[in-house]
Amino acid sequence: MAVTALVLCVIFGALGFGWRSLRQYRTTGSTGFRGVSGRPGSLEWLAGVGFVAAILVGLAGVALQLTGIVAPLEFLTATMIQLIGVVLAVAGIGATLVAQNQMGASWRIGVDASETTALVHTGVFALVRNPIFTAMLVFAAGIALIVPNIVALAAFALLLGTIEGQVRVVEEPYLARVHGVGYREYCARTPRFVPGIGR
Repeated sequence: MAVTALVLCVIFGALGFGWRSLRQYRTTGSTGFRGVSGRPGSLEWLAGVGFVAAILVGLAGVALQLTGIVAPLEFLTATMIQLIGVVLAVAGIGATLVAQNQMGASWRIGVDASETTALVHTGVFALVRNPIFTAMLVFAAGIALIVPNIVALAAFALLLGTIEGQVRVVEEPYLARVHGVGYREYCARTPRFVPGIGR
């Protein structure tokens, strides 16, 4: 199943980062990549670097199990658990692409404080404020179930923590500053990651 996880990671990277960036460039003249915010050592910087690290650790978890260096945790190796992982990973890829598409020209990786983008609050963004991050976490949970080793599980935990940091320390303050009352009203009616939880 580690090969399946690797293939799904390649598909996610190719579509969610590569294809999306190319499409963004063709539409707006920009790839959408803004990089890591903040000065080195700041909370903003740690959130951005942690996000990149989580992706790399996740890939390492797949590679280490594929090469036999790390073994899966025995109690998570049931076929049904791994099939659930595949379903979650595929759903996460699809949901990421849908949310990115609905974000349109406002899609970014990272934040440029000098830039103002439209506040997207329709479609899946009416259900949760951060559907791309939600979808990425669903994907990462799926991968962690397909290759349930300690490295992959640590990568999921790191991704969860850094996404929380990125949203709370970088993105929400930026959006509140740029969109003011409109963003606060959006937050009051729309949960952060899971429908019905976290307004």
